[in-house]
Amino acid sequence: MNNFKENAILLMGPTATGKTELALRLADYYPIEIINVDSALIYKDMNIGTAKPEHDELIKVPHYLINIISPLESYSVAKFVNDAVSLIHNINNRGRLPILVGGTMMYFNALINGLSKLPTANSDIRYLLENIANTEGLESLYDRLLKIDKESAIKIQPTDKQRIIRSLEVHQLTGKPISQLQLENKEILTSHIKFLPLAILPNDREILHKRISIRFDKMIEQEFIAEVESLQLKYPPLTINHNSMRCVGYYQVWKYLLDELSFDELLDTGKAATRQLAKRQITWLRSMDIINIDNGTLEIDKIFERLIGTVSNFIK
Repeated sequence: MNNFKENAILLMGPTATGKTELALRLADYYPIEIINVDSALIYKDMNIGTAKPEHDELIKVPHYLINIISPLESYSVAKFVNDAVSLIHNINNRGRLPILVGGTMMYFNALINGLSKLPTANSDIRYLLENIANTEGLESLYDRLLKIDKESAIKIQPTDKQRIIRSLEVHQLTGKPISQLQLENKEILTSHIKFLPLAILPNDREILHKRISIRFDKMIEQEFIAEVESLQLKYPPLTINHNSMRCVGYYQVWKYLLDELSFDELLDTGKAATRQLAKRQITWLRSMDIINIDNGTLEIDKIFERLIGTVSNFIK
């Protein structure tokens, strides 16, 4: 006997491993509805650089938490957890199966393991940290975080100013690393949900890196640079410091448009940043209790066979 009242599938994995395609194929067999777990897909008008599903794909299968805020806005982990729990409940009530798809491991971790109660923001500390970032560079803050809380630092993008400052702020306020506090005083909102935690955890990094390179080249061919230019025109207050423009790819294209990178440097740094993102995602996955459905070579057809078999056993 258990207390589970609702079910949900989690489909996790690093970037460029075919998660979206797999979820859409699963919809041919089961009445699924997709909840996005990618912190870049939440933004409107950011389509190419986020590899957002096409319009007909979004219509074919109900999707949630995609195109919900403008690139000028922010979206918190706590907001995601509350939104996701509500969506899971509603989808189950309709007799359908929610599948949460994406690569923002921080969101998945908070959903599964709960949210910690952390101190509220302190404007004085933030001002000092912002000033250091502006005068000495964000790299200096990231290096500081590496020294005091390596566990958190390796899971944070070195250009993610908001999370770096927040981690340092919490340490100054409490004297404890945020990674330690996140293990304490957990508030879990999903104890009534039975999760099937599936992940594509690649064994061969070379195959993944090749896919990342091919996908980035394709984004450039699809006018990724023009997309960023159109964002600058549509949202005049938008800057490189907004969370949306800290997304991998967007940050590098913005630098290119500022003439701080050549075209070749844009390609190199964009692909390198994406590889680093994948590395952090894999680090998260290895710390989580997951079922790996990768067949070792990232072959979509074989991964799908494992996916559909595991889902079939789950819903029996």
